[in-house]
Amino acid sequence: MDARQLEYFLAVADHRSFNRAAASLYLAQPSLSQTIRNLERELDVLLFHRIGRRIQLTEAGRAMIEPARQVLRDLETAQAAAESVKGLHAGRLEIASMPSPAVQPLATIIGAYLRSYPAMRVDVRSAPTAAAVIEAVRTGAVEIGLAGTATELLSPDVEVCPVARQRFIVLAPPDGTLRPGRGVRLEELAGFTAIVAPPGTRARQLVDEVRERGVPLRIGVEAAHREAVLPLVLQGAGVAVVTEAWADLARGAGALVLDLEPPQYLHIWLLSRRAPLTPGARAFLDCVLR
Repeated sequence: MDARQLEYFLAVADHRSFNRAAASLYLAQPSLSQTIRNLERELDVLLFHRIGRRIQLTEAGRAMIEPARQVLRDLETAQAAAESVKGLHAGRLEIASMPSPAVQPLATIIGAYLRSYPAMRVDVRSAPTAAAVIEAVRTGAVEIGLAGTATELLSPDVEVCPVARQRFIVLAPPDGTLRPGRGVRLEELAGFTAIVAPPGTRARQLVDEVRERGVPLRIGVEAAHREAVLPLVLQGAGVAVVTEAWADLARGAGALVLDLEPPQYLHIWLLSRRAPLTPGARAFLDCVLR
């Protein structure tokens, strides 16, 4: 077994398709299939069920994912550590972030990081929930994660550090019945149409809680792509509860921005692997602490 085989195995496992995995690796599909067959022969186990054009991980395949990621991440750490004697002149850092922390504070942190290490490359992956961020960091899919929760985030599998607190706000069309210059209670949104994220986020939870109390706040749009929320508000599709990370962008675009009353907050947490980090990831943590 070698690193190339593990990389190919994870590509197939992530894409759930030999064709898509081969395309992501810039590899001919028959070569990829042959490599996986050779790996299965060496391990004497079946890693994937082939069902027509579809594939499904076997129990052995599922058991192999996390160790395979750990091996590849450890190899990357070893290589980066050896190269770090020359300074961070090149390298890649992978981060998983929920949408609101990706706007702020992640944008500011990455800006400071790249000013200090301009040759580094940062890849930011979207994660819809705190649980998804924890899983990405825990399994080694990424080294760093940013998550937002309503309460303290505890996880025995990753390092957790508080970095910010963001207040929730309400975005509304500029020509609607809500008026600027004051806060708004969720109960005052009775009769409005809401634009919401899928279940699992604190913003969605706030909307669901007020609806459960009998407030007639209708859900008009459920947007998995959080970047679509502001354009939908500006088009008059409804109001939205988001964090203040979006406030400057929303005001600049012409939306009405109102504080939510009483104040509700999203706590932002920085997550990192407990295993040894690459020099690039350690430098990123230093930027956060600064």
